[in-house]
Amino acid sequence: MNRNILILFFAAILVIACAPAQIMKTSLKVTVLDELGNTVEGASIVLYANEKDYHSSENPVKPVALTDKKGVATIKELEGKPYFMDVSKGDKNNVDAGVQTNKLEANRINKLNVIIE
Repeated sequence: MNRNILILFFAAILVIACAPAQIMKTSLKVTVLDELGNTVEGASIVLYANEKDYHSSENPVKPVALTDKKGVATIKELEGKPYFMDVSKGDKNNVDAGVQTNKLEANRINKLNVIIE
């Protein structure tokens, strides 16, 4: 009897320990800044899986994400890989400030600051 309780206890701990990794999806939290370091509300963010799609502006991975009042947008349910990113508002964009992310860590909220000029 005590042995069964002990086995159930360790099984429960194992399930609880593994649950966050299964629940948490890979996402990218982007903060958009202007050249002075101010956050940019209403900037559009488009992610592409490869450089060819980025240059042709075709096949975005997700619909366009817009930044909120704090200049932040979160793009959810991504894969753990690098992406090409087009960020813009009006005549400002990220072309000279970096267009490719690092490889995203799977099952984590990845954070990135992007400067548009």
